[in-house]
This record gives sequence, C-alpha cells and structure tokens, in this order.
Amino acid sequence: MMRKVVLLLMFFLFSSGLMQAQTKIENLIIITSDGLRWQEVFKGMDTVLANKERFNQGDSSYIYDKYGAGNHLERRKRLLPFFWETLARHGQLYGNRTLGNKVNNANPHWFSYPGYSELFTGFADSAINSNNYPPNPHTTILEFLNKQAKYKDRVAAFGAWGAFDRILNEERAGFPVVSAFNPTGGNNPTEREVLLNQMLADSFRPWGSGECLDVFTHYAAMEHLKTRKPKILYIGYGETDEWAHSGQYRSYLDAARQVDKWVGDIWKFVQNDPAYKDKTALLITVDHGRGDQNKNLWVEHGQSVPGASETWFALLGPGITAKGEIRKDMQLYQEQLAQTVAGLLGLEFKAEHPVARGVVIR
Repeated sequence: MMRKVVLLLMFFLFSSGLMQAQTKIENLIIITSDGLRWQEVFKGMDTVLANKERFNQGDSSYIYDKYGAGNHLERRKRLLPFFWETLARHGQLYGNRTLGNKVNNANPHWFSYPGYSELFTGFADSAINSNNYPPNPHTTILEFLNKQAKYKDRVAAFGAWGAFDRILNEERAGFPVVSAFNPTGGNNPTEREVLLNQMLADSFRPWGSGECLDVFTHYAAMEHLKTRKPKILYIGYGETDEWAHSGQYRSYLDAARQVDKWVGDIWKFVQNDPAYKDKTALLITVDHGRGDQNKNLWVEHGQSVPGASETWFALLGPGITAKGEIRKDMQLYQEQLAQTVAGLLGLEFKAEHPVARGVVIR
C-alpha cells in the first residue's frame, strides 16, 4: 500500500514538473535565415565550394582563415559559434541528415513564398506556387496568436524581404509587418527608429527595392523588442539566400556568421531582461534548402534542384530539454512547426485549413 502511495506521489510530482516545464514559455521569437543550407549548419564550410574560383570571390584564403578547420565539427563551430557553443548545449537542433535526422519541405515547390507559408500556416498548399503570389489566403500562427487575449497587439514581424507583407497578410492579420524598406516605429517612432528609418531610406540597395540589407531588419527588430516588449516576434533575415543566388560563397558564409552572432545577441538580451528572462523560447529555421549533389547548383533551389527541399530547425528555451544535435532517425516536415509553436505556448493552433501535427518536444 505504501509503495503505491509513493509511486502515485512520484507520478504526481513528475506530471506537475512536466506541466510546469511546458507552461514556462510565455514569449516566443521565431528567426529565419533564408535558404541557409543544413550542410553548413551541421558541417560548416564546404571545402569544394571554398576552392572553386567561380564561387570564392577570388579569395579562398579568406574563407579558410576565417572558417577552415581540420574536421567538420570544428568548421561548423567556427562558422556558427553560438549554435554550437550555446544552442547545442542547452537546446535542440534537427536536420542533420548524415545522422538520419531529416527535415523537409512538405510543399512541392521548394522556394521562398511556399516555404514561408508552409512554416507559418502549418499547411503545405500546392496552389501557392509563386513568389509573386497575392496575400496569403490562409491563417498563419502569428495571426492566430494575435487573436488570443494573451497575445493581442503583442505580435510583430520584421523581414528583409518585401514579400512578407503578403506572406503574413499584414492587412488582414492585424499586427505590424515591417518588411524591406518599410519604416519602423509606426506613428510614434523612437529617436533610434527615426535614425534607422533615415539610414534605411539612404542605404545601398543591391537587390533593388524588394529587399534590404539584414542589418536594418535586425536593428529595427531589436529596437521593437527592447522598447515595445512584444510577446511574439518574427525576424526574417535574407542575405544568406541573396549571396547564394549571386554565387558568392564567401559573402554567404559571412552572412550566416552574422546571423549566428545576432541570434546570440537576441538570446543574451532576453536572458537579461526581466520581461523575458527564463520565459522566452527561440525557434530558428529556414524556408527551403539548396542544391548540393551537383556543387554548381548550390546557388539554386526549386523543385528541379535535388536537395532543395531539405531544411532544418533549432529550439532553445525553458522547458526544452537540452538534447543538442538530435541523432534519432526520423522524418519531419516544415509544416509541423506552426503547431509546434502553439504547443510550446500551451495552445492548439486551429484554422480554416488543415494544420499538420506538431513535433513532440521533450
């Protein structure tokens, strides 16, 4: 009898602890780095691409000096130190296909608008087949959260690419989507936001008016985080994709390294701010993969490019068990992340369209 009581008590304590862990997350920051391959995330600098004159911008010594090492474990740490020194120790990373851990797009197109739509709606709609697709007809997890009393008017999105206005359907969704060259700060910008807006307007535009440099997206998002304290924040960086399309591997690696530093800065801020400390989780992922079987196709993606559906994601935050690199043989899909986000917050994402089941995070 006593043994049964002890077992029941232990079960109760374990269950309570599990529920506590599952409800610790009150805030969530979603971060994407457009088209950043799992190959670099898990293996670091690709020596074949670094050696190719076509891609190394005539300076392979720079790439080797900054990102080279004797093995892939050291190379990935040199490229993404926050990922492999902090996130891998305290969070979870999915998508290392060399270990059998697979993450893929469920949509059949393997490029940006369909990838982001799948990520945010939890639904791989094959009809969304163009980067010029009109405003998303489907409800995103961000829009769903903005309708919940706890998160109402505490949601915001910042993206380097202008298409995020349509992908997240800003007009219908009811929260600010600051994309490309949109000014930040609304009708009452802070002094810092006024300066950021002036700098953005006068900045170099290597990709025309459709996409700004990541530095402006990052600092606008950080100012919003610090001054307006959103509970749900999305930040979409774009330079990894742009430099890849340009075939500039050195700049692609530098952009990935910069995103890693910024993710570290975000984590440091939330862990030192009373509104966020030990109550905030990060989800970091991508919209699609890139070519690799034919090294010349690393610059491309889309359904004709083998490997372009291969993605990855990472999680860090309270109640998320520190498992590091997930070594379990499994197949996951990008569409599962919307429901995963809801689950981390103790909610179930329901919409007018089908929503894929979430990933079980323990």
